[in-house]
Amino acid sequence: MHVGMAAVFQNTGRALSDHQIYLNELALADMAEPLGFDSIWSVEHHFTDYTMCPDVVQFLSYMAGRTRNVRLGSMVVVLPWHDPMRVAEQVSMLDHLSGGRMILGLGRGAGKVEFDGFRLDMGDSRELFVEYGEALLKGLESGVMEYDGKHYRQPPTAIRPAPFKSFRGRTYAAAVSPESARIMARLGVGLLIIPQKPWREVEKEPAEYNTLYREINGTAAPQPISAGWIFIDPSAERARELAMKYIGGYYRTVLDHYQFAGAHMRNQRGYEYYAKMNEKLAVYGDKKAIEFFADLQVYGTPEQVHEKIMTIHKQTNNSGFVGVFSYAGMPHEEAARNMRLFAQSVMPELKKFDAGAAIAVELVVGGLQALAAGGGGSPGGGVHVRGVQVGGHRA
Repeated sequence: MHVGMAAVFQNTGRALSDHQIYLNELALADMAEPLGFDSIWSVEHHFTDYTMCPDVVQFLSYMAGRTRNVRLGSMVVVLPWHDPMRVAEQVSMLDHLSGGRMILGLGRGAGKVEFDGFRLDMGDSRELFVEYGEALLKGLESGVMEYDGKHYRQPPTAIRPAPFKSFRGRTYAAAVSPESARIMARLGVGLLIIPQKPWREVEKEPAEYNTLYREINGTAAPQPISAGWIFIDPSAERARELAMKYIGGYYRTVLDHYQFAGAHMRNQRGYEYYAKMNEKLAVYGDKKAIEFFADLQVYGTPEQVHEKIMTIHKQTNNSGFVGVFSYAGMPHEEAARNMRLFAQSVMPELKKFDAGAAIAVELVVGGLQALAAGGGGSPGGGVHVRGVQVGGHRA
């Protein structure tokens, strides 16, 4: 199984300066490669303490220069907040800087404070995501951005530096709606699963998407990547106590940032699922919602954490798992201990497990091709090999 870590740059309660938060999170990201993680991720957010990474590609470019082998994942670039032409340039440039190590994750966003800050109508986000995503992914394959849609019109323009490696098989989308699923499947996109629904609902999504993907492409969809908040400790009692404090505290920041209980969510076009969440919050209250979210995540002793991640694999058939180790005002020393203990006691067993890890296999094949060609790119970056069978689908 491919195992990654994510830095989310939360400044819950503002007990520290934003600068100190960055120093702490960058220190954790620097630990990733020496500890043996396969990838480093972050997620784009704006304007609040919730997540202070307004440019995930810039962060990953910084980490590209500080690492040699780890993959670099966006979890996610929120397409409606960007000009797709600029995203294409940034993504292609990062892939060149890193020797082809980028994993591209895309999303459409759900934070009113962010849409308001960018002067955008949330109700247009689904259509924007579909049009921008289609234009971007076609452009990254052809090297030319060209689109004529309802919201986005782009005359033929070359992406420079030109993409040198296909993004098919290493592009993922979060929370793909039924309306956009067919387009995303046609473009070869996998699912990025961030648990927030009951597992019985989460289990349905990969199976339904794989059926649609196979119908369109004649092959299996890329295996999903799953992410989760982790708290690990030798003591089961301490692990649960601090998981409820910190993972629960993280979900409190989710409720504050996204305003799921706000009146605007009840009739917001394109966010019907969140309207149902709004109704449930009104019935059950924040406390129940926080406990529910915490129990979806991964906490406990090393044995319990390993068991929970394996259960997630059974439910989603994911090829990769990305852990978040620092959040909700957790002291930096605790976060570093959390990450180290996971890397030492759980990750080796996960990496032994054959999950059909398409990401890891693609990297090895690319690296062998680069060696056979006499090098090129950064160590471990590699070159994409078209037509090679990788993880159940053709790369």
